[in-house]
Amino acid sequence: MIHFFKKSVSHIALPEKFTYPFHYTPHPLCVLAAEEVKEYISSRKEWQEELTLGKMFGVLIVQETGKRTRKGKEKETGESTDKDEEGGIGYLAAFSGNLAGKNLHTYFVPPVYDLLQPQGFFKIEEEQISAINIRINELENSRPYLDAKERWKKETEQAKAELSQAKAELKAAKEAREIRRQSSPGLSEEEQAVLIRESQYQKAEYKRKEKEWKKRLEELETEVNRFKTDIESLKTERKERSAALQQKLFGQFRMLNAKGEVKDLCTIFEQTVQKVPPGGAGECALPKLLQYAYLHQLKPLAMAEFWWGDSPKNEIRRHGYYYPSCKGKCEPILQHMLQGLEVDENPLLSNTHKDTELEIVFEDEWLVVVNKPSGMLSVPGKEEDMDSVYHRLKEKYPDATGPMIVHRLDMATSGLLLVAKTKEVHQHLQAQFENRSIKKRYIALLDGCITETEETTNQTTGNTRKTEKVRATEVISTTGKAGRIELPLCPNPLDRPCQSVDEEHGKEAITEYQIITNSEKHTRIAFCPLTGRTHQLRVHAAHPKGLNCPILGDELYGKKADRLYLHAEYIEFRHPIYGDIICIQKEPDF
Repeated sequence: MIHFFKKSVSHIALPEKFTYPFHYTPHPLCVLAAEEVKEYISSRKEWQEELTLGKMFGVLIVQETGKRTRKGKEKETGESTDKDEEGGIGYLAAFSGNLAGKNLHTYFVPPVYDLLQPQGFFKIEEEQISAINIRINELENSRPYLDAKERWKKETEQAKAELSQAKAELKAAKEAREIRRQSSPGLSEEEQAVLIRESQYQKAEYKRKEKEWKKRLEELETEVNRFKTDIESLKTERKERSAALQQKLFGQFRMLNAKGEVKDLCTIFEQTVQKVPPGGAGECALPKLLQYAYLHQLKPLAMAEFWWGDSPKNEIRRHGYYYPSCKGKCEPILQHMLQGLEVDENPLLSNTHKDTELEIVFEDEWLVVVNKPSGMLSVPGKEEDMDSVYHRLKEKYPDATGPMIVHRLDMATSGLLLVAKTKEVHQHLQAQFENRSIKKRYIALLDGCITETEETTNQTTGNTRKTEKVRATEVISTTGKAGRIELPLCPNPLDRPCQSVDEEHGKEAITEYQIITNSEKHTRIAFCPLTGRTHQLRVHAAHPKGLNCPILGDELYGKKADRLYLHAEYIEFRHPIYGDIICIQKEPDF
């Protein structure tokens, strides 16, 4: 499965350490390998319709260990020769999940375990579970069951109506007797007895009717429950068999690492918060690539994963862009599989601003506004010793009380950050954020030019069509195109910290925007968020239903650059002590 480059790569220096898979710039060898893989994918016309829907591919640069024999010819004599060479540099290719209904394709490494093999236990048991699904569906849609439910529903409604009417008649008769008693105070004992007997009879009649309906409905409910019991029994069996099958399947994924150690997925995920491997664990591109390399004594040197096709519904993926490995499925697996390799440090943990003085833009006795540089945390993360605005200001103002940081900016975002020196001021400013009285404006450079409509060519099918570039609500202002984006957001549990657009489970997220300038390659834009969701501006810019144009340098939703070109340039709030409106602006340096 190893592929050797079509052109010489001897001039490209090998990476000193293996790629840190969750935050990286693709090595030049990975870029060359990815281009060759893309060329191969494009040549497979029978896959194009499926690939239009989107799929992640990966490449792994490897070095053969030991010597290999290469066939060749002598230039002078033209005779065939065999030459022993030191281990060559090549690459492996893989796709996530399956392709064209198969796990095995000659160009790509095989899966760690082929769950699609016809005679394997997975397919056999899957067929049994599918048979249970069919039986459940048959029962749920059977005419006797549907008829029984319909009779129960109709007669329940009829019983409710009749008993409600009878109760109203009972009440009316009681009121009529009271009126008769009050209007005829001299009723005889016999007349009083008649009224009492009438009351008793009517109550008894109501109780009899109520009892009859209860018995009838119980009979109908019992009939319905006979079907429900069978259905629930099948669902329980399905759930138990599915869980057992999943557990057995995960046991087949015996993941290697560079030390030769083996752990199955169940063992790997035992140490995580979720305890159980998520569906599809072990089937992503990078675990496949590493497994094949270890099994065939190939030394992994670098990796990269890229997206092919359209973006999924809830995630943001762009054709041809490189992406980090997913956290939910792959991080625990790769923590094991990368042991024994010398791996690049997580660049997010490097203190790039250790010699940078934090700029104070505004300060008084009660609060501070700082200009946070891109690449610095607002507050400490999991690594408590990492540099952050909080650490800097806690050191500068040791007597400050309360949490200090009123709101946050993403690590990659620069700009104005509001900080309180006392707990009371912090509470007051947070209340202003909660009631949305604080106004903020961000400046961003988008990686592309926003136009109302544009001709787009699907990179996988070649079909050209008119597409609406800006899906948000638009208005035209005197200074440029402006609009409003409303896309609800929620965390992606399998790929944190990424956020997903989710109409059902997402929280309200609203952004107003105004285009400042448009050039051939970039759009300068102002964002005014009316809500404060994580990655709100980044997702609203990049998502197809938003501006469909990611912020320049956004490696989560777009393409990596020297920085994320997003800056919080303006903030307006009411001073918690004096009551004055404070307006502060700090223009970006881009």
